Amino acid sequence: MKTKNTKAQMRKGVIEYCILLLIKHKDQYVSDIIENLENSKMIAVEGTLYPMLIRLKNEGYLGYRWEESLQGPPRKYYELTQTGQLFLNDLENSWIEMLDAVFHINGSK
Repeated sequence: MKTKNTKAQMRKGVIEYCILLLIKHKDQYVSDIIENLENSKMIAVEGTLYPMLIRLKNEGYLGYRWEESLQGPPRKYYELTQTGQLFLNDLENSWIEMLDAVFHINGSK
C-alpha cells in the first residue's frame, strides 16, 4: 500500500510549522527538537532538520544563541524572531483553514 509514503508526505508538509511551534514555546537545541518531534510521532532526522533550520534562519524567521554546556562544546539554541512570529501566525491561519476544509469535506462540520 501507498499509505506509508502518503503519511510521510503529509508529515513533510507540516514539519516546518511544527518546528516553529516548538521554538515559539521555548528556545530549542537541535536534539530537543528531534526528541519533541519523535515524541509527537513527527519523525525527523538531523540530515533533514539542519538544512531546514538554516533556511529558516536565512529567511529571518529564526535566530540563535550559543550556550555553554557542561557536557561538551557550546550548544546552539534556536529562537523565533519577530519576522518568524509573523510567519508562524500566517502558518497557523493556513493550518486552521486547511483543517476546516478537511472537516467540511469529511462531513464533520
